Amino acid sequence: MEAKKRRRINRCGRLKGKIFSWACIVPSLVGVLVFFVIPFGIVIYYSLINNTHECKFVGTENFRKLFVNDAFRTACKNTAEFSLISVPLTTVFSLVLATMFERNIAGKSALRTFLLSPLVIPTASVVLVWQVLFHNHGTINSIIEFFGGTGVDWLKSKYGQVVIITMFLWKNSGYNMILFTSALAGVPRDLLEVAELEGAGKIYQFMHIKLRYISPTILFVLIMSLINSFKIFREVYLLTGDYPEQLYMLQHFMNNTFNNLNYQKLSSAAVVFAVVIALIMAVLLILENHFGKDVEG
Repeated sequence: MEAKKRRRINRCGRLKGKIFSWACIVPSLVGVLVFFVIPFGIVIYYSLINNTHECKFVGTENFRKLFVNDAFRTACKNTAEFSLISVPLTTVFSLVLATMFERNIAGKSALRTFLLSPLVIPTASVVLVWQVLFHNHGTINSIIEFFGGTGVDWLKSKYGQVVIITMFLWKNSGYNMILFTSALAGVPRDLLEVAELEGAGKIYQFMHIKLRYISPTILFVLIMSLINSFKIFREVYLLTGDYPEQLYMLQHFMNNTFNNLNYQKLSSAAVVFAVVIALIMAVLLILENHFGKDVEG
């Protein structure tokens, strides 16, 4: 009798634990379902019909029209160029900074403050600084003209991408640097000491030990930088408006398509965008799993 009573109490305890766990999880699941899964399902539905009035199924017709759209192709080209340059550059630059800050260098506090300041400055303020610097009659052109050169309308010239990449680098390097600094601090010191005793140089230690141990952080930084590169629309929009000549991004295309109430084109672009992001994430996860599996083992 005592054993049966004890088992009954244990079953009741487990049941209460499961009920409590589900009570904690269900609100989050409902939120994800209502605000993410269902809306994305509606987007997929819109991408497969001719319009919101007739709701006639047209298959991949909307996607075919999308891929021959000049504005969409220009936006994809500019966004791809920006992300392919800015994301690796920001990751490498942040890792170099974190490695530098492991040592005692002159002006470390001032440089760290400069890099972390974008985290507490509103986007509009950052854009204002860049307008003052790179406007047609801004500070950079004033300096160039002072030394006898000719000013450039930076944001409307072929150097527009360079200006935006520089802004992106400044805005994101500080946060990524903190992540890398924390990851480098977690590398086992005894392993580095053994490697040094065996005659391994600093470069070998960095390439074959430190990079292996911080590979999950590198993956996270790459993913976050990639996501942030697709959100650069805010800064570009505030700097150049709806239709920038050299900086027309995917977000511009989607925003202008939404303003024109062309939901089928917008939904098709969103689905393509989501698929591309998912594929990139999958590749990054496979690479991280390949290069970091020996560390986990």
